[in-house]
Amino acid sequence: MSREYNVLDRTPTFTEYKKLCAAVGWEDYMNFEVAEDSLKQSLFGVVIQYGDEIVGMGRVVGDGKIYFYIQDIAVKPEHQNKGVGNKIMAAIQKFLKENAPEKSFVGLFAASGKESFYNKFGFNKHEGMTGMFGVVHNSELM
Repeated sequence: MSREYNVLDRTPTFTEYKKLCAAVGWEDYMNFEVAEDSLKQSLFGVVIQYGDEIVGMGRVVGDGKIYFYIQDIAVKPEHQNKGVGNKIMAAIQKFLKENAPEKSFVGLFAASGKESFYNKFGFNKHEGMTGMFGVVHNSELM
């Protein structure tokens, strides 16, 4: 099999998802009991294949009309800084260009230190808007 990065427009399988989450240290933050159902609800997914291995992923979730959120951008550490993230974001941008209506809201949460990567794709802080989120623990939003 070719030893180049191939872009596949599909959601990662549950097994691929778990492996990539583990590779980037997200195991303690993901609820894998519901992840398979969550993956099925994706509006769009992309995986990056290198040889016979999936080394990166990303997906878009939301209502498909007004709200689109970019989620689960992950690249195995040994493949980072080799353009894999750019390929993931290019596939997502293509999907959004073809599917997101005028005035759609497209959001994401960037890991600390990764903001400049997303800036080059048009994601910026906006005056008058503050990104906020909570996480459910023991049935309470915190």
